[in-house]
Amino acid sequence: MDKIRFKQAQSLLLESGKSKKGTEKLKNPREGTLDPVAYAEIINQVIGTEEFVYSSRPTHKLLQEDAKEFCSNLIDIRNKIDDILAEFGVLEKKNIEEEVKRLSEKFIILTSKGNFKKIITRWGVEAQRIVVAGVPLETEDMRVLNPKIPETALEPIKKKISHVKNDIIRKMDQFDTQEMLVVVENDKSGEIMAKRAENLYGARVMIRDNLKNTSILEFRKALEKEYNP
Repeated sequence: MDKIRFKQAQSLLLESGKSKKGTEKLKNPREGTLDPVAYAEIINQVIGTEEFVYSSRPTHKLLQEDAKEFCSNLIDIRNKIDDILAEFGVLEKKNIEEEVKRLSEKFIILTSKGNFKKIITRWGVEAQRIVVAGVPLETEDMRVLNPKIPETALEPIKKKISHVKNDIIRKMDQFDTQEMLVVVENDKSGEIMAKRAENLYGARVMIRDNLKNTSILEFRKALEKEYNP
């Protein structure tokens, strides 16, 4: 039985590699390195989704919560498959950048440094959608970062915070969206900004140890996921 299910899962993986009615142009594979751990995860996840087939009998209709979980699993599986296909050159980087651009059209991207903005634009996001804060979103957060900061130094920071918030509002109006994705590194200032943006704007968050080493595929996952802690 397990062998049958395993072959079914492999068949699904092969089908997933076929072109999606012109939305992707798949190239011939080149030499690459297979990640056996990632492949095993894909197989196990495909087999795991089989539970939805049994639990939804006889109609196979899924309620909203089950549908969200089922689709979330499929998206995660697809992303992992895309990672493997990209390693072997089957997926073109250009197509991934185009998909990132499309997915990012529902967001304003908030980040903390100018060099992070350059990374995000290389991933395919329009530069106009990105807000570089450079300061925390609230004055009290600056005190957390620097408890010894004098009051006189806080005045210009307050003005910068006001400019950042106005820029966020302006871009949300310009692009007709209330969705925000925070992209920062895993340090104290990044964590504080992310938490504050969650509270102020209901933002989604993508925190990584090193954005420079983060792949476009990983960023795409953050755009696709309904929530990315």
